[in-house]
Amino acid sequence: MLKKIARFSYRYRWMVVAFWLGILVSISFLANKYGDAFATEVRTKNSESQNAADLLQNRFTARSGSTGNIVIKSSKPITDPEVRASLEKLFAEVSQIPHVKEVRGPYAALGKNQVAPSGKIAYAEIQFDRGFQTLPSSSTDEVSADVNKANISGVQLELGGDVFGNKVAPGSTEAIGIVAAIIILLISFGSLLAAGLPIAMALFGIGIGIAFVKLLSHVYSLPDITIQLASMIGIGVGIDYALFIVTRYRQELRRGKNPENATITAINTAGRSVLFAGTTVVVSLLGMILIGISFISGMGIGAASVVAITMAASVTLLPAILGFAGKNIDKLKLPFVGKEKPKNKSFWYQWSMGLQRRPWVGFIGGLSILVLLALPFFSMRLGSSDASSRPTSDTTRRAYDIMAEGFGPGSNGPLILVSEISSRKDLYTLQTLTKKLNETPGVAYASVAIPNQQLNAAVLQVIPTTAPQDEATSQLISKIRSSIIPEVTKDTDIKIYVGGLTAAFDDLADTLNARLPLFIGIVLALSFLLLLFVFRSILVPVKAVIMNLLSIGAAYGVLVAIFQWGYGKHLLGLGGTGPIESFVPMIMFAILFGLSMDYEVFLLSRIKEEYDQTGDNGKSVAEGLNHTARVITAAALIMVTVFATFILDSNRVIKEFGLGLAAAILIDATIVRMILVPSTMELLGKANWWFPKWLNWLPQAHLEPEEAPKTTKKK
Repeated sequence: MLKKIARFSYRYRWMVVAFWLGILVSISFLANKYGDAFATEVRTKNSESQNAADLLQNRFTARSGSTGNIVIKSSKPITDPEVRASLEKLFAEVSQIPHVKEVRGPYAALGKNQVAPSGKIAYAEIQFDRGFQTLPSSSTDEVSADVNKANISGVQLELGGDVFGNKVAPGSTEAIGIVAAIIILLISFGSLLAAGLPIAMALFGIGIGIAFVKLLSHVYSLPDITIQLASMIGIGVGIDYALFIVTRYRQELRRGKNPENATITAINTAGRSVLFAGTTVVVSLLGMILIGISFISGMGIGAASVVAITMAASVTLLPAILGFAGKNIDKLKLPFVGKEKPKNKSFWYQWSMGLQRRPWVGFIGGLSILVLLALPFFSMRLGSSDASSRPTSDTTRRAYDIMAEGFGPGSNGPLILVSEISSRKDLYTLQTLTKKLNETPGVAYASVAIPNQQLNAAVLQVIPTTAPQDEATSQLISKIRSSIIPEVTKDTDIKIYVGGLTAAFDDLADTLNARLPLFIGIVLALSFLLLLFVFRSILVPVKAVIMNLLSIGAAYGVLVAIFQWGYGKHLLGLGGTGPIESFVPMIMFAILFGLSMDYEVFLLSRIKEEYDQTGDNGKSVAEGLNHTARVITAAALIMVTVFATFILDSNRVIKEFGLGLAAAILIDATIVRMILVPSTMELLGKANWWFPKWLNWLPQAHLEPEEAPKTTKKK
């Protein structure tokens, strides 16, 4: 099938290029016309916070939209006539902005709790008529503009709440990654044309992919960071996939094949590895749908779409472009770069021979590094970081600090307790609950319960003494749910739900904590079976599964050390430490599973090819490493560089993805592929390829078909 696709794409290259250009132009036009409808919706089915949110939306429609704060710090008392007049004028202007339903200032009858004991710090609550996921950015932009131009003498104004956080949008980080990739490709290929093809393919793939993701957001709930995540992965895999195919094409040309046959062979060999690796990435990303959380499923679907489009372009559009390049692929050569050395003088051949002389040194050394890097993983705490982890250049961080100064850190993440009521007795129960909460350690303040107009539901607010991201706050939520509420309501039928953003993210972390081991187990089992079918070996897939666990565990350890413990946080532009975002490890694992399989198959298939011809395990490892290490190193370096540039992004979640993926690929392509794999294969010898006869009925997937006649194995 791949031979037919490659031959068709090569011979009808004008038609294929026109087809892909048509897709790019049409889908870009539609994306520009209809825009996007990204929705950052956190729904955890059957969780208490979700029950609270649903009840709040149904019974308190006026409070079901998003909220934000105008945080005030004044050199004079807030009650100063001039300060009051200026602030009330600002509140009136903001209340006229579209989608702003109400501005509840500190001067209202119920606003006394919005003024700090010092009298110089206060806040006004902005109630929007839409949720965060559907609130137009134009509304929050207008609020920001009004606050910035207020310029009240002696008064500092900041905006608090996630609705005013830095928006995630593609920026210059992608351009930096592409420039770095061009330099690496030039050094690797030594030719401008050969280096330009992978870049062109990556840009083409993500151009279509991102436009598709924008359109997809209209029919499926996708969070706004999907674009950044898709760009990150699309650039990386697009360049890598084209790099593998172009490398094989150039090798076939050097063997004397004409451009058409070289293209067919490249697609039928390296293209198979691309389809294998790309399919595993797509399947593992789509596997996140099983988690049952909308925005996690959305990220998986969005990223998988870009990978699928890039993969399809690699095996159809790229052979068409190779048809135009022909034998000119190595024209426009650069001096002093891209030159290949004789095998015996090759660095990687010598490296492999050195490892084979001292395999235990390589094995113990590589394993020790991985274990050391992975140790922080056992202290990983999943959750959601609050505004204190943002840089001080962010207004929401400055608002957080002012609120913490005036009201305590817990004021930045209040808990919302919502209850159905059916009688006056239920209101008395809620009064008892308020009193009990105000006596509870860890609670700074609990408000009285306020019923709705229909008198069938009530809501009260609880301010913890600790910050939203602190573990103590999670423990308080658990205590309120498991002991305080049951104690107060034991003789009643009233149901009280603990909600709010802090509780919602806590429930999300608990859900993902419970499902992460199952997800990882399924992915590893799939990895084992795929490699079993490809290499018909027991030890090769077992070794791969263990090493994948170690390399990804090491990457998790790096995340914990920097984002949770704070080592080097200022170098990354982090304002403070916090938990690891609860969905990051799962998505990282899904992505890295496919990418590590790419390098695994690319290296081992060449080793297996040599072993099938010679039967010499040591020589096959050396030859396989010599033929693939340069390409794997270049591909990994490009991937690491692309991912690492996203650390420059202002969004903490994107920073976590960028650093985690860069660290994992770097560890996988160096310590694992270049040290541990050759060392363990030397130690295991022919046992690497042991396959019990009773499993011979299993099918075999051929990724790198051998076209040349095989030689006889050594006896």
